[in-house]
Amino acid sequence: MAVIETMTGSERGMSRGFGRSLPLGIVFPILLLGLWEAAARAGLINVAFFPAPTTILYTAVLQAQTAQFWGDLAISLERIGIGLMMGAVPGVLVGLAMGLLRPVHDALNPLFAALFPIPKIALLPLLLLIFGIGETSKHVVIAINVFFLMTLNTYAGVAAIPKIYFDVATNLKASRLTTYLTVALPGALPGIFTGLRICMGTALILLVAVEFSTADSGVGYRIWWAWTVFWVDTMYVGFLVIALLGLAFSYLLDFIERLLISWRHGRR
Repeated sequence: MAVIETMTGSERGMSRGFGRSLPLGIVFPILLLGLWEAAARAGLINVAFFPAPTTILYTAVLQAQTAQFWGDLAISLERIGIGLMMGAVPGVLVGLAMGLLRPVHDALNPLFAALFPIPKIALLPLLLLIFGIGETSKHVVIAINVFFLMTLNTYAGVAAIPKIYFDVATNLKASRLTTYLTVALPGALPGIFTGLRICMGTALILLVAVEFSTADSGVGYRIWWAWTVFWVDTMYVGFLVIALLGLAFSYLLDFIERLLISWRHGRR
């Protein structure tokens, strides 16, 4: 089925305006960093707690030349990747089931309503008792949070699909699996990607929190270690790495979403 997308003159104007506004995403942070640098050099802020951006960048360049830096980064990426996979895949499947099968929704909805508000990091002591202080407990605490977010966002994506699409699948005598793959899953993709964006941010938060308390490696651990020896510029390097990871994940998801949901964004 071919989808023809048209754009009115005002919409084209809005699109061009958005394109012209993109540099603000670069100019505004640079402006803030410039003000921070000027304040540090003028002695308006305490550089013991707020080092100048150039000092942080110099420290980052030095650390990027060490094996320890890349080892910590690799370990953190592995932890967050495994946790995301462990939580996202079952979350999508359960969300689809809740959206398509009323009995599943009625059975699980009260459970999700009761458990979702619990801060997942509060489960860490229990998980340490069950899995120990190894890698599994770190993966599971991330996976639990991702599972809930992905389930709820996938369910919302399925619920937003117009009923007529399911009626067409029924009239064509499509099997339940075919309905899953050709109607529910594609229709839920916007909700799934929304869930993934939220999951990336919360997974980074949980990763750092877990590495603070139960790790001897990783970006979060390095931030905590830098605090213990009062290497403030090294702490800020850790903050910078986390921020860059969040930015990279966001752009990666945007790229993948445009590939998989081209009909939503249009081909330009």
